[in-house]
Amino acid sequence: MYDASSTRYDNMTYNRTGSSGLLLPAISLGLWHNFGGNDVFENGRSMVRRAFDLGITHFDLANNYGPPAGSAEENFGQILKKDLSPYRDELIISSKAGYYMWPGPYGEWGSKKYLVSSLDQSLKRLGLDYVDIFYHHRPDPNTPLEETMAALDLLVRQGKALYVGISNYKAEEAREAAQILRRLGTPCLIHQPNYSMMSRWIEDGLQDVLAEEGIGTIAFSPLQKGILTDRYLNGITADSRAAGPSVFLSEKEITEEVIAKVSKLNELAAARGQKMSQLALSWVLRGGKVTSALIGASKVSQIEDAVASLNAPELSAEELEQIENILRG
Repeated sequence: MYDASSTRYDNMTYNRTGSSGLLLPAISLGLWHNFGGNDVFENGRSMVRRAFDLGITHFDLANNYGPPAGSAEENFGQILKKDLSPYRDELIISSKAGYYMWPGPYGEWGSKKYLVSSLDQSLKRLGLDYVDIFYHHRPDPNTPLEETMAALDLLVRQGKALYVGISNYKAEEAREAAQILRRLGTPCLIHQPNYSMMSRWIEDGLQDVLAEEGIGTIAFSPLQKGILTDRYLNGITADSRAAGPSVFLSEKEITEEVIAKVSKLNELAAARGQKMSQLALSWVLRGGKVTSALIGASKVSQIEDAVASLNAPELSAEELEQIENILRG
């Protein structure tokens, strides 16, 4: 039987999510890859258990995570049943809906029909009565935003979600969504955008909106799909994601210019006593604007490295300037 570490809360940092009462761990674990039906269940189970032992209380899913779609929720539901059910009240479990999930006109986007149906399906796969956070996964250009936000409000009132959030919304879309939710009486807790040293679009207005609206930020892909690690410094190996069938990372993204920048960043990380991946996480979490960095992992050691990044000193003004100069090329 799994018995959680008695020291699990000793070293993790917990940050307030916007103006809410909810604290999230500075490092959260996402189950986008490596936890689906095509993956080794026991490896995923080991990663989840180790993450919780290290103080990671937040596990992030979506209806379509796998592959196949839905299987990450099914597998996490089994891990909950086997290992984590005694600790349910210590966990923040999130799911999302917005991308394609099933055939026909009601299987994606942002209608009330789709969002309510999707969360019902997710709860069955997870074996839960409610999720802690439910997100609309992407803006829907054809459904009125009022309908989508009303669906999120409804799901909270039904007791199927404690909080709601949005993902991949641009600045003005996020502001409008937040204002609608506030009028309905269900505040927007959090926004989940991609954010890293090499993907900084949220700095162009979105971060200001989230601060003004009292909304937290959880950054996905803080390691830029593995590029901001030491994985590709000596070329693309046969067992890497870039060399495999992944549709999320191709060899074309790993250019000589990119590797030259990562190599210089890696030297700065080494001077700080960090790995490249740890520097990337320290940078994303700098200044307190990001509530949590949402990592993916394929093995336990990657989770351990990510959590250890929190032990490093804050980036100095000089180091931040060095990073900016490297990124500008």
